[in-house]
Amino acid sequence: MAVGLAMEAKTTHYNGRMTPYVIFSCAMAAMGGLLFGYDIGISGGVASMEPFLKKFFPEVYKKMKEDSTISNYCKFDSQLLTTFTSSLYIAGLVTSFFASSVTRAFGRRLSIFAGGAAFLAGGALGGAAVNVYMLILGRVLLGIGVGFANQSVPLYLSEMAPARYRGAISNSFSLSIGIGSLFANLLNFGTEKIKAGWGWRVSLAMAVVPASILALGAIFLPETPNSLIQRNNNREKAKLTLQRIRGTTDVDEEFDDLITASTISKTIDHPFQKIFQRKYRPQLVMSIAIPFFQQVTGINVVAFYEPVLFRIIGLGESASLMSPVVTGLVGTFSTIIAMIIVDRVGRRALFIIGGVQMFVTQMMVGGILAAKLGDHGQLSKTYAYLVLVLVSIYVAGFGWSWGPLGWLVPSEIFQLEIRSAGQSITVAVGFLFTFVVAQTFSSMLCHLKSGIFFFFGGWVAVMTGFVYLLLPETKNMPIEKMEKVWKEHWFWKKIVADRKEESNAEGSAATH
Repeated sequence: MAVGLAMEAKTTHYNGRMTPYVIFSCAMAAMGGLLFGYDIGISGGVASMEPFLKKFFPEVYKKMKEDSTISNYCKFDSQLLTTFTSSLYIAGLVTSFFASSVTRAFGRRLSIFAGGAAFLAGGALGGAAVNVYMLILGRVLLGIGVGFANQSVPLYLSEMAPARYRGAISNSFSLSIGIGSLFANLLNFGTEKIKAGWGWRVSLAMAVVPASILALGAIFLPETPNSLIQRNNNREKAKLTLQRIRGTTDVDEEFDDLITASTISKTIDHPFQKIFQRKYRPQLVMSIAIPFFQQVTGINVVAFYEPVLFRIIGLGESASLMSPVVTGLVGTFSTIIAMIIVDRVGRRALFIIGGVQMFVTQMMVGGILAAKLGDHGQLSKTYAYLVLVLVSIYVAGFGWSWGPLGWLVPSEIFQLEIRSAGQSITVAVGFLFTFVVAQTFSSMLCHLKSGIFFFFGGWVAVMTGFVYLLLPETKNMPIEKMEKVWKEHWFWKKIVADRKEESNAEGSAATH
């Protein structure tokens, strides 16, 4: 089995190079990650601002400021407050399936534009909110925008990028998420200091900035050759586009593979039914497992509630809002490292290294809180900053493993005929478990206390084992030939090896 575990599929290299056209197009499309990142950064910080809590969630504010009998871990336990955060993810979940049809029928570019437009409307409504209903409706519109962007942008990047640079290009989406979150955390740190108490409005309303960039940029994006062939079979335009993005006229081999993939895809009327067939079983499993595992790393405990967490352990409001800036810088830097090395060292190595790093730091944070933080009082400054250091190391581990690779690997493993459906399942599962974590976190924190870090650390151990055993290496493999990695993997080849026999059996049955 050891030989099988290390096996990598033989790669095929198409002609072409990294062109300025591809760099510009992918950089603009990757701005879709700013939407998701901005919201992740903004929501947790705003939810810890006292004027915001006093206006919309007065019960939470009262528990935080006046109730000296309640446990440290239970001060932010409010289903209404968590609904403010999690409503976006339910909207994104529902939207992702609708976005699949739009992406398939009208192209990646229109879907990217729709994401920017919806996020723009949600940001404007949230900034103008006068009651909790307007606040949550704005979150729903933000969720629609993120649903479209998360569904279409990773596909766009994977289809535009040359195979040997696909990891770096696709990871630019995750980098944009990190930059969006970092910008949001910096903004929260600044707006919290507005003495009049309306800084939270600025934080929420500034969502229109990344949304406008994406919506306007989408107008000028070229459509991918894959989508041009799939939607209207415009082979001449698709080949000219492929020649332009590859910087060479000698693209016949890649173009022929695109035509073959498109021909197969057009025989599929119901891709959501098709993906459940045996021959697509590995892709289906990964489209569910990878986004599920990405959410149970515990990263959203940090991303959504880091300011709340540091308020609990004893840092002041301003210092608590500064802590996500520190971890945001660490996460952004580690994602850049992942972009540089992912196509050299591969996906599996980064998954495993990051997994070990996250497991160790979560165990240490859980141990410190269990030993030093009771239901009342707070950590000493020394231990509080030690927790911040450990959280930063944890974020670095996520930043070069499950952060970018959780988006990269699902975007590159699907055949064209199931690609849009597979990406929708990936996005929907991610949104579903993001919602579950966001909605239950404050209650879990109240009941599990420091044990919540052991809970997520246990999942990190499980997912690291899953990658080691079941995820084949996909680096440098052309996206239209990706099915080879499953046929050569020690486990999945047992499931997909019978594709020809199944096809022959179906053909034989049809003739009788």
